[in-house]
Amino acid sequence: MGLKEQPRRLGKGLAALMGDTTMDAGIGPTEGARHLAIASLLPGPFQPRRAMDEDALEELAASLKSRGVLQPLLVRSFPGQAGQYQIIAGERRWRAAQRAGLHEVPVLVRELSDTDAMAAGLVENLQRQDLDPIEEAEGYQRLLDEFGMIQEDLATAVAKSRPHITNMLRLLNLPSDVQASLRSGDLSSGHARALMQHPDPQAGARTIIANRLTVRQAEAMVAAALTPKPAPPAPLAPDVNSVTRMLERELIEILGLRVRIRFNGKSGSVNLAYENLGQLDGILALLRGHQ
Repeated sequence: MGLKEQPRRLGKGLAALMGDTTMDAGIGPTEGARHLAIASLLPGPFQPRRAMDEDALEELAASLKSRGVLQPLLVRSFPGQAGQYQIIAGERRWRAAQRAGLHEVPVLVRELSDTDAMAAGLVENLQRQDLDPIEEAEGYQRLLDEFGMIQEDLATAVAKSRPHITNMLRLLNLPSDVQASLRSGDLSSGHARALMQHPDPQAGARTIIANRLTVRQAEAMVAAALTPKPAPPAPLAPDVNSVTRMLERELIEILGLRVRIRFNGKSGSVNLAYENLGQLDGILALLRGHQ
């Protein structure tokens, strides 16, 4: 991409802050860049990245030994410390240059406010796709919380849509172990957006990782989890007729009489048919015997 296209990538406002002298990797130092001693540079307080991959740093250091630092670091004067500079963007290059044994690096010095410095550092990392989704979301949240930005201004500053900002910020509401999977790359931001609708995001994340689900598959899994389950069928009522017939037979065996049981589902009656008074006396004797 040509140099004249860079301001559009940086977003309205930041292009002016960082200047038209920013460059793409591999082009070489641009107008306005100068060299400063590595020892005069210090990491800034607005680095959005939490961790730097050691293997990647070693690979970059090996490259810098042969090619040097081609893209200037963005720095600002260290407040209250003459001759010292804070790194706004390019801390990874600075660390790799130290490992490569370099003594100087090209820099662009810009006098940026804290807000502009953090926004510039965030944009630089976003352009390089160096941030995991949680680091990106935390960077946005810091700009909102610590520097009083609103989402509209933030979206303009980092050249992202407001819905993108909103969706990324929502990732910070996920459980910490799900966020850890986002940091490690086991889950993508697309997976995470699906999980935000899941009734149990942690269980959903484990399913996605274990089965290596695509984002589409994860969305289908969440939709299934949100679909109301049909109520289990009611247990079948026992056959009333068969039960009453069984009880009738049992009473016939005990009493030696004809027995008829009637049941309407809630209540019923038992009819005993006797042929003479002797049988009736026998029934009464049985009833008295159980008093």
